[in-house]
Amino acid sequence: MTYENILLKKENKIAVITINRPESLNALNALTIKEISSALDELQSDHEVRAIILTGSGEKSFVAGADIKEFSNFNQEKAEELARNGQNILFDKIENLSKPVIAAVNGFALGGGLELAMSCHIRYASENAKLGLPEVTLGLIPGYGGTQRLPKLVGKGIANEMIFSAKMIPAQRAKEIGLVNEVFPIGELLSKTEELAKTIALNSPMAISKAIKATNLSDTDKGFETEIKFFGELFDMEDKQEGVSAFLEKRKPNF
Repeated sequence: MTYENILLKKENKIAVITINRPESLNALNALTIKEISSALDELQSDHEVRAIILTGSGEKSFVAGADIKEFSNFNQEKAEELARNGQNILFDKIENLSKPVIAAVNGFALGGGLELAMSCHIRYASENAKLGLPEVTLGLIPGYGGTQRLPKLVGKGIANEMIFSAKMIPAQRAKEIGLVNEVFPIGELLSKTEELAKTIALNSPMAISKAIKATNLSDTDKGFETEIKFFGELFDMEDKQEGVSAFLEKRKPNF
């Protein structure tokens, strides 16, 4: 499939989706959201791909936010439809994808950009990254899951501070509060993210898929029971047979 606003590369079981709108600091518009979603569908069905990296083109911006020009004249009905469709088409899809999605946050991750990064399973950031949710400066609130995912990652108090103040925070502060996992020089960000993706790709895709589903339920009353169920199910799957056999035979597993 040919894409207009994203680049897609697949190599050594790793896929890299690059949002490629440098003229607008990779802002999310409707087409970009649709194209990322389509790329994820393609990668989900590609059995060779074990992990996915999501990043932005250039060094200035991961995603500087949503493309405000597209919704500046919306009324309540159209705004709710925009938020709901975005969640269904992209943000929830990333969070619930059976393959790990790692955000390589290069530069600005603001508004919808930070919400996009937060929907990913893991976040690495460059030293020049700036992260924030500035929606209240527009008389709005985050509409792509920001008020829900940020408190789960950093706690309610810090989330409220970020949302109410609309301040951007630097990468090191984001690491301190648990918003990103690691911080690297901009020139090393993608290679370090690829290293992690390659490590993940060596492990059981069946187990990782179950782990994603279980951890997504960790803050619900279904979490423990789901973990027990999945733990049992994996005992009847071929990856468990290969993993245990490899351990007993003192060799690396071939999943």
